[in-house]
Amino acid sequence: MEIIKELREIPNLSLALGFFDGVHLGHQAVINCAVEYARSIAVESAVVTFNQNPHSYLNEITPKYILTLEDKYKYFKELGIDYVIELDFPEICNMSYSDYLENILVKYFRPQAISTGFNHRFGFERAGTVKYLSDSQDKYRYLFFATPPEAIWGDVISSSAIREYIKSGSMDMAATMLGRKFSVSGTVIKGKELGRTIGFPTANIIYPLEIIEPEYGVFDVDVTLEDGSVHHGIANFGVSPTVSNDGIAILEAHLFDFDGDLYDKQIRVSFNRRIREELKFDTIEELKTQIEFDVQSIF
Repeated sequence: MEIIKELREIPNLSLALGFFDGVHLGHQAVINCAVEYARSIAVESAVVTFNQNPHSYLNEITPKYILTLEDKYKYFKELGIDYVIELDFPEICNMSYSDYLENILVKYFRPQAISTGFNHRFGFERAGTVKYLSDSQDKYRYLFFATPPEAIWGDVISSSAIREYIKSGSMDMAATMLGRKFSVSGTVIKGKELGRTIGFPTANIIYPLEIIEPEYGVFDVDVTLEDGSVHHGIANFGVSPTVSNDGIAILEAHLFDFDGDLYDKQIRVSFNRRIREELKFDTIEELKTQIEFDVQSIF
């Protein structure tokens, strides 16, 4: 998969349009539509996306994402996309919807097909609609596909819904909508090493600033190491009030079936479910007893 940040002509593509924050099941349906059509007529596929979240940019909001840009592009590749066309949103945000279609999408890519979600909007003030893309098929000689909404138990899948589930600790619902477990990655750092002294050594990472945070608490997790091995464990996300007063949020994961040095190694922590809120205990012994109860609740 090639990532393109400067416009150039790549004709006869099957395009999937969207920011795709989360690459959830609804997004996957749009991308799969583009990929499958491309393969059916022996052409290449591309995601056309932006380097900034349009909503956040226009409303001057610092975004909180479901996954990092690196992970987003990794999932694009896994879905079979050949190109990621990363447009500079500030440069094109004032283009009219008709100008964007004709002078960006058609001029540079001469699409064989365009796929979007059912409610896709584009162009200045989001005036472009799926109806306009459908009505323009004959003029610009492409096929248009608008994927219907994906829903779970009557709840329409959306990035905003997933963010709310993550924030509230409903990791099972977030995973159902994502089609995978919500996860974060980081480099293991040295902590206070208290866990080792009470029989629960932890691999600690700084929680990524740009990623949506769950409420502080204790979680049932799976931890993937650099060698690809996956280890079941328990993790605390928060400020560890019993042993610290610096207020820095850390994700601390104890792996049940691993005993080794992970310092300076990359790990991925995938959340299965929230066990309880983060608590402050009067003594370290009380903390140890509670952790033992937490571990028992997992098995």
